[in-house]
Amino acid sequence: MADSPYLVALALIEQDGKRALPLGGRSQKTVAAEGEAPEQLGKELTLDLLLRVWQRTDQGSLQRAAGSDSLLLVELAMERLPEDLPTIKAAWLNSGDTAAFKTALQAISMRGWTVSIEKFKPVCLDPAW
Repeated sequence: MADSPYLVALALIEQDGKRALPLGGRSQKTVAAEGEAPEQLGKELTLDLLLRVWQRTDQGSLQRAAGSDSLLLVELAMERLPEDLPTIKAAWLNSGDTAAFKTALQAISMRGWTVSIEKFKPVCLDPAW
């Protein structure tokens, strides 16, 4: 794993019939142990991203584009951000192929989680791969 892996939250959404993939990230000071999720930073990044997505509703209706896989959190080596992530994002925006997107994302990431919540339960980070 890289010295300072980056944590990135991604939302696969559709707005007025057009795909969008907003994201946000931050370098991790403390990396969660193998088998554990980056609870605090992961939830902070997810909240920030969801607030930005929510603000987009002023410009049109939104919906999840990939069902329960629409909100993801991934851990990447810093060098993957400018090189690989934009290419993977562009491919999904053009094709909408979520399976190919997840496969490509998994190939460049160390770990990944889906983000979900159930009524009366806290936010849950479940391993995606």
